[in-house]
Amino acid sequence: MPRRTLAIDWGDRRIGLAVSDALGLLASPAGVVTRRVGKRPPIAELLRHADALEVEAIVFGLPIDPAGNETDRSREVRDVAARLASRTTRPVRLVDERFTTSAALRAVREQGGSTRGRKGDVDALAAAILLEQVLQAERGGVELGEAVIPFAAAEPSAE
Repeated sequence: MPRRTLAIDWGDRRIGLAVSDALGLLASPAGVVTRRVGKRPPIAELLRHADALEVEAIVFGLPIDPAGNETDRSREVRDVAARLASRTTRPVRLVDERFTTSAALRAVREQGGSTRGRKGDVDALAAAILLEQVLQAERGGVELGEAVIPFAAAEPSAE
């Protein structure tokens, strides 16, 4: 069933955002959220964007290495996605994001543009490329990635 979806491309300094239309046909870059090194992840800010964009689902790009193995960054994204999922009723999924940033860089260059000073644009475009993959799969009846289990549900009770 089509629904507006927010895609998140998690980075060290910037978090790229993209949103789909209500029909689930198009993905558009939706800006970036700046991260501060050493500070807590900006989960509340991501949720404010989700509210403002009126999304019904959230997709995190899962950064795994070219061989398909987990990395320190993928473990970080899993943690942040679980924290975010515990603060919303929206379904949250993790989807392999391999090569989305390189595809975004290539797209900018093919259009004759420079990526100098446009890192935020590239991050948002990478999120849009990830979201396009998700939307295309959904149109084919396939749900990509894995559902995120919120922390509250994942942690055993202290009873």
